[in-house]
Amino acid sequence: MADQEKQPSPELSDEAKAKRAAREAAKKGGKGGGSKAAHKKELADKPRPPPRLWARYKAEVRPALQKQFNLKSVYQVPTIEKIVVNMGLGESISNNKVLDLAVEELQAITGQKAVVTKAKKSISNFKLREGMPIGAMVTLRKAHMWEFLDRVIAVALPRVRDFKGVSDKAFDGRGNYTLGVKEQIIFPEIEYDRVDKIRGMNISIVTTAKDDVQGKALLEALGLPMWRRGQA
Repeated sequence: MADQEKQPSPELSDEAKAKRAAREAAKKGGKGGGSKAAHKKELADKPRPPPRLWARYKAEVRPALQKQFNLKSVYQVPTIEKIVVNMGLGESISNNKVLDLAVEELQAITGQKAVVTKAKKSISNFKLREGMPIGAMVTLRKAHMWEFLDRVIAVALPRVRDFKGVSDKAFDGRGNYTLGVKEQIIFPEIEYDRVDKIRGMNISIVTTAKDDVQGKALLEALGLPMWRRGQA
C-alpha cells in the first residue's frame, strides 16, 4: 500500500490556543497554577534573614565578652544553648480542658508545638497517678530561641506592671538562668478576651557559661534588665 501524504492539522481557534496555553502553564506550575506555585517556590528559595538578637550577639556581644574574660578563642565565649518554656498545670488533674488551653497558649507564645509533661510517680494526697498529664513545655533552639528571647526582652517584660527588672539571684551555679513569669498575658500573642485564667510559666535559659559570672554578663549584654536586691 502506498504511503499516504500527511494531512495538515486544522488551525486552532484563538480560544483553543488559550486553553492549551493554560493547560501547559498548569502542568509546569503544579495544581495551584503557575503564578502561585512560582511565588511559593520564590519564597522558599529566598534566604531567611538571621534573628536580630543573634546578629547583635555576633557583632557586638561576643567580641566584648571575649575581651572582658580574656578568652583566646571565640568558641570559649559563652552563648545560649537552648530555652525551655515550662507551664505547670495542677488543675488539669480534674479538668482536662485546662491542659488543651495551656498547650494552645504555649504554641501561640513560642511558635512551636508544645509537649505535654506527665507525672513520674503517684502521690495519693494530690490524687495524682503516674503517667497523668500535669503540664506542658516547649524547647527552643537556634533561630527560634533567639527570636523568642528578643521578644521577651523587647516586648513582653516591658508590659509587666511596675516592672523594675528581673532578679539576679535566679542562676543555678552553672550559668543557667530561670525567669518566672506570673501572667501569660504579657505576651502580645495572647488574646485577653479568650483567657479563662491567669497562668504563670518558667523560662529557663540554658547557656554554655562556666559559672554564674559569665552567665550574668552574657544576659546583661544581650539586654536582659537585671535588678539586684536592695537596689533603689
